[in-house]
Amino acid sequence: MADSTRESERILREAKQSLAVQRDGGTHRPAPRGASIGRASAEVKTKALLKRVRNIALAVFAIWVGAGIFSAVVGPLLFWGLMATIVATVVAVGVFAMTGKVKVPKRAELKLGNPAQMVARTELWLEAQRPALPAPAQALVDQLGVQLDALGLQLKGLGDNEPAMAEVRELVGEYIPETIDNYRKIPAHLRKEQHAGKTADERLVESLTKLSGEVDRVTRRLAEGALDDLAIKSRYLEYRYGGSQALEDMREAPDTGVPLPDFSAIPTGKER
Repeated sequence: MADSTRESERILREAKQSLAVQRDGGTHRPAPRGASIGRASAEVKTKALLKRVRNIALAVFAIWVGAGIFSAVVGPLLFWGLMATIVATVVAVGVFAMTGKVKVPKRAELKLGNPAQMVARTELWLEAQRPALPAPAQALVDQLGVQLDALGLQLKGLGDNEPAMAEVRELVGEYIPETIDNYRKIPAHLRKEQHAGKTADERLVESLTKLSGEVDRVTRRLAEGALDDLAIKSRYLEYRYGGSQALEDMREAPDTGVPLPDFSAIPTGKER
């Protein structure tokens, strides 16, 4: 059981190291132009694409089945009938290919819905703004996409009345888009001119850096609570099914900062 305890401690250390990497900016590569900055927006686009493909397939199938029925009941289609069927197919493909595309959400919609919807909408909105931003800011937008995915996972299961949820809605739905909107209001030829000691480009990068750090702080705060719960549960299971030797091993294990729960009143597996 000692090996299992050490393995649990190793997993916890690696998880906390991963959180530290995210705190320092992550290790992701910049997203290519037009690419999704996060998994949430990519999933929305994929679902929309699959829906368009399905609609096209159904429309083409219906046209040709209708042509077949007409040919069987009325008579052969002949040249003009075949041409009409082909034209109808082309038109249907064109119409359904142009409809059902993912629309850029409005700013007022970003903080609405459940965490998954909020994250996906914000990522889609950021992707639409990305081309108008300077290169350093584009890299930060890519970083925000990764961080928003991680934040969305931590928010699953939280109710709207949770303080963390209100804080995230304000951060993601107001502060981030407002920062970019304020920058885009400045005429392009004035963005590189210094005002009060800094250019608009520099202030945008500075603000996005702070917002990225705040998103990461909230994510780590939520994740560290889950890590502490996992550590306590892991130690309980080791003691519950490993007996006194497992408890002694846990006491000798490296300190992770998570206090040991009181196991004195819990019968071990060997006492059953």
